Amino acid sequence: MGSMLVLKNVSKAYGRNKVLSDISFRVDPKEFVCITGPSWAGKSTLLHLMIGAEVASKGVVAMDGVDLRLLPPTILQLLRRRIGVVFQDYKLLWNRTVAENIAFPLEVAGVPDEAIAIRVKEVLKEMELTRRANTMADALSGGEKARTAIARAIVHKPIMLFADEPTGNLDPQQSETVLRLFEHIHKGGTTVVLATHEVDIVDLLQTRVIRLEEGAVIRDSVGGYKKGKAVQKAEPKHAKHSIFDAEDKERIEKSMKKEGGHRIHITSIGS
Repeated sequence: MGSMLVLKNVSKAYGRNKVLSDISFRVDPKEFVCITGPSWAGKSTLLHLMIGAEVASKGVVAMDGVDLRLLPPTILQLLRRRIGVVFQDYKLLWNRTVAENIAFPLEVAGVPDEAIAIRVKEVLKEMELTRRANTMADALSGGEKARTAIARAIVHKPIMLFADEPTGNLDPQQSETVLRLFEHIHKGGTTVVLATHEVDIVDLLQTRVIRLEEGAVIRDSVGGYKKGKAVQKAEPKHAKHSIFDAEDKERIEKSMKKEGGHRIHITSIGS
């Protein structure tokens, strides 16, 4: 399986309100993909489908060839420990310090205290937050809140990172700083999917851009938004980077057999 993430003919509706319509694309290992579009275009809903927080009304969303609809809750929890997510409102723990916020995912995962301390120190330095380690989250500036949310999302070294409008409440200078952090994370080998309505800042990265309007993909280009060229993807090759390792996949197979489910493999989304 070459692609880390595949969407095939995906639609999402809430009652009679259709939010996404017949969306198909794939994200390969180590790609940086920006999903753009105006407000209410469906960007946040699309991200929620990709991380398994919501289920598509039609079509398939698959990671490592696994249809997310078929995963039982215990395996979905496993998936969420393999990816990182930066939410639109950051979802920081306001009554905790910066360091405590960053440490939280590792504590939940049962990582030993000594290992947590070492990793948190590393991420604080990487996100330039060392001096704010003991500051309460509600006392941070907008840019510092964004960096803390990013730090928490990468502290467990995810293979894939998702971000929903991470610069939505920042000024242009703060926005550029935050985008450069995502660029830095991507250069370290992490696959990044970032949703934003800010076309100008997307052009700073000169990356792949998927444009949504009224719930449909109207453009898929590489090289930025303004001068980007249409994406021409060859068939995916075997991926060295996977969301699930061999032990995870064995657990998935056993769990899905128990639930009566099955594993699917998608290597092409077609035309």
